[in-house]
Amino acid sequence: MAYDPRPVEPAIYKRWLDAGVFQPRPEGQPYVIVIPPPNVTAVLHVGHGLNNIIQDVLIRFERLRGRAAEWLPGTDHAGIATQNVVEKQLAEEGKTRFDLGRDAFVARVWKFVRETGETILEQLKIIGCSCDWSRTRFTLDPAYSRSVREVFVRLWDEGLIYRGHRVIHWCPHCLTALSDEEAEHHETQGNLYHIKYPLEDGSGFVTVATTRPETMFGDIGLVFNPKDKRYRTLKGKRVKIPLSGVAIPIATDDAVDQTFGTGMLKVTPAHDADDFDIANRTWPKEDKPLILTEDARMEKSPRVPAHLQGLDRFEARKKLGKELEKAGLLVKTEQHQHAVRRCYRCDTVVEPRLSDQWFVKMKPLAEPVLAAFHRGEFRIIPERWRATFENWMAGIRDWNISRQLWWGHRIPVFTCANGHQWADREDPRSCPKCGATVEQDPDVLDTWFSSWLWPFATFGWPDQTPDLARFYPGHTLVTAPEILQLCVSRMLMAGYHFMDRRLPFTAVYLTGTVRDTQHRKMSKSLGNGIDPRDVVRLYGADALRWTLIGGGSLGADVIVDPNDLETTFAPGRNFANKLWNIGQFVLGQLPKSVPAIDAVDRRSLTLADRWILSRAQATVREATAALEQFRLDEAAKRCFAFVWNELADWYVEAVKPRMSDQGSAQTPQAVLAYCFDLVLRLLHPVVPFITEELWQKLPGRKANELLAVSQWPAPKPALEDPRADQEFARVKTVIEHIRSIRAEYRVSPKTKLRATIVARGNDGPATFEGERETIVRLAQLDSLALDGTPQGVGAHAVFGDGSEVVVALEGVVDLTHECRRLSDEFDRLEKQLGNLAARLTNASFVSRAPQDVVAKEREKEKAWRDQRDVLAGKLKSLGCS
Repeated sequence: MAYDPRPVEPAIYKRWLDAGVFQPRPEGQPYVIVIPPPNVTAVLHVGHGLNNIIQDVLIRFERLRGRAAEWLPGTDHAGIATQNVVEKQLAEEGKTRFDLGRDAFVARVWKFVRETGETILEQLKIIGCSCDWSRTRFTLDPAYSRSVREVFVRLWDEGLIYRGHRVIHWCPHCLTALSDEEAEHHETQGNLYHIKYPLEDGSGFVTVATTRPETMFGDIGLVFNPKDKRYRTLKGKRVKIPLSGVAIPIATDDAVDQTFGTGMLKVTPAHDADDFDIANRTWPKEDKPLILTEDARMEKSPRVPAHLQGLDRFEARKKLGKELEKAGLLVKTEQHQHAVRRCYRCDTVVEPRLSDQWFVKMKPLAEPVLAAFHRGEFRIIPERWRATFENWMAGIRDWNISRQLWWGHRIPVFTCANGHQWADREDPRSCPKCGATVEQDPDVLDTWFSSWLWPFATFGWPDQTPDLARFYPGHTLVTAPEILQLCVSRMLMAGYHFMDRRLPFTAVYLTGTVRDTQHRKMSKSLGNGIDPRDVVRLYGADALRWTLIGGGSLGADVIVDPNDLETTFAPGRNFANKLWNIGQFVLGQLPKSVPAIDAVDRRSLTLADRWILSRAQATVREATAALEQFRLDEAAKRCFAFVWNELADWYVEAVKPRMSDQGSAQTPQAVLAYCFDLVLRLLHPVVPFITEELWQKLPGRKANELLAVSQWPAPKPALEDPRADQEFARVKTVIEHIRSIRAEYRVSPKTKLRATIVARGNDGPATFEGERETIVRLAQLDSLALDGTPQGVGAHAVFGDGSEVVVALEGVVDLTHECRRLSDEFDRLEKQLGNLAARLTNASFVSRAPQDVVAKEREKEKAWRDQRDVLAGKLKSLGCS
């Protein structure tokens, strides 16, 4: 019978909510995970699904272990992303934010957030996330905003925030600065333009190669490496910028790469960070002209030819190429593969731009955290990300924290009419020094400036609240590798700096990425996304969870097919069906009351009982260890192997006769109830709904009991039985060998066979005598001899310490026909081997044929010899002459 999760999952989730299951128990050692806050505009996608399901598995595991599990949810105000959404809405109305004004625009964004901001959190409930919803936070909540402001002021007072005039990454679409990490590198096929710059004295030209010819109107000079002999005579001369005629000097700088382009570099200090540094070294007093507007159009500047002013940068680039060619100033254009930065939010090509921005000095914050990492105070899992983290922290650059947006935490820096400037925790009405009117900085803080405080600001900091005392520091952060630098490293720095050198967590688990069958990351633009809600609607949350957890090992990518949800999520759906059907069978075998396993008389336990109980203890140990090591897939698969292969396939089949006998049923019923209860507890973190539903139906369950807050199984050493493990494994092997022989000789399942076990070594006959009935029934035997004396011809298999099982075939198969069939096959193989041997002893073939061909022929010869030896053994065992 197929399991239908649709009526089960919503009812169970409501029951958990009503019972307050997700709030940390008042007693017990805390275990804390804070969700890296998703954007308030976000809609759940399968990547969110993987990340949050992993967190939920960990939090449910620790909750069952008796910890005060606190999984704090919330959302990020997402400055750029949220403002973009609302600006698009305004554009559809034919308006811009400037038409509304700042206050009205911010009010419009707040209205949008209040209407849609809880969407992703509600969707997390659908997939079973057991967050402490009573502590949901938002990065623009008043209390949280106070924390952000407190951090800014403290950093200001410590001299770690400063105003810098430098080249930053600028998004012409979002109209804001971006950090290094927000301006993502993308390999791009572009062009390299080789342009002639005429020497001012008319003596010739200097050729310069550039990927951005439109920026040449912002050049203030050309430089070459002082070791480059080609240009030594040009130092001190001047050239004219093509099409504008502005004269600029030629100088030298050690930073120039002689091998790139022509070895002569144009210096455009307002539109390239390296050029900015060169200009400061070479011409420190020269102006640094901007020739592109904020929206990446050619500036209305005397340096820019009038007919190009106002053109989009890419349009100007095309036009310039044609004009330079027409003027004879374009030597050549060649294709060039290079890294181009794009905005991480809107994918627009980022423009380097000289600007005044607020920065945080990062080195003093990074150094102690890196030292703590080297001391082993926290770890990054998987370890392959260690080097990425170390390299970034060691070479960290100052953080540009100002954004030219209206939505977000406005920078709390105030300047009075007389020039006094300070950071303030409150909005002052006048200057505290002179009483003059004040004006607040118009920019807002980078969104990450609020999220880096998440592990402690969410618990009430800077106030010393009971929550902060109990839940900080936390334990595990689960997130995607993409924000290791943007967010994780900064959380570590903020926690260490503001929380008395106490790091916010001790483990960072970086998940894999969900990709399609072409190994592409899921994205809207590619149209390859999967909505987890569709999967839940079709197959249930447990099917989604099982597929994503089981489909990827520690930190590995998970491959799904957005065009075939049926096949993709079949593993989870099939597992749920199997578990449900096992559960229905088990529950059908159990009376209303079953004795606890500790109350069962050990003398009543058979080999099969002792074996399954011992396997249960091993499963507990292995699953627990796997979860502790973040090997969630291994824990899930080990539990599946126990419930399906060991409990259902072997134990249940072995004890069926005893279950139907009232005189002997109590012991196997107790064992079965114990093992099924145990495996439901072990599986609960991964598939919480179906396990809760089945657990509720077990004998003796009280109305108010919930699996979600029950107890994680502890191994019972008294039930561990290595001897039973070994002995029942021999019983299983005998049955499997007999089944294989039956299949090999094409004996009908209805035909009863005769078998003899020849026990050797540690495999005493008593091992098999105790489970004789099981072997006879499951192997479908007419008789089983344990005296070690096989009768007549038959097939045999060796196992264990040299023991054998011999299956009599006389009268079961047509021996004459079987001998003839095997002899014909043997003769055919001998002939093939002869031909192959002749070829391999032919010196001409061996010397002339490719080495890999000869190697494959030798492998084929070995395989055929092995097959021949097997056939010879069969002929002998059947007594074929």
